[in-house]
Parts: sequence; C-alpha cells; structure tokens
Amino acid sequence: MPHVTLQLYAGRSDAEKARIADALAKAVMESNGSSEDAVSVSIEDVDPADWLQLYRSITARPERLYKPPGYTM
Repeated sequence: MPHVTLQLYAGRSDAEKARIADALAKAVMESNGSSEDAVSVSIEDVDPADWLQLYRSITARPERLYKPPGYTM
C-alpha cells in the first residue's frame, strides 16, 4: 500500500494538485505494479518562507533520499 507525500511551494490550485497526484500515483503503479486502489497521495503546501527549514530536514537524512535536491541552500 504505497503512500506518497509531496511537499511543494504553496499556491497551486486544487486542479493542479489533482493532476500532480494522478501523475505520481501513475508513476508508482507503473514502477512497482501496485493497483490504483492501493496507491494514495497527499500534498502539503509549504510557505516559501519555511522552505529552508524543510530543506534542512530533507537533507538531514540522506539515507532516505533516492532523488536528492539538485540545489543547495
């Protein structure tokens, strides 16, 4: 039962978030053979002013990063 949590800059519309969630779910289904009913996606808005704090928490656990950010802060 894969669950994907995406954190991104706040400001996307619900329609944009739905398209992103569908694309993520499809990628998970195609890459590991999960059924559509098994995959869930949540999207968390992050205020740009809070991104540095999030960045630090992301990069603090490199063993969990399979696709690290291509930028530094």
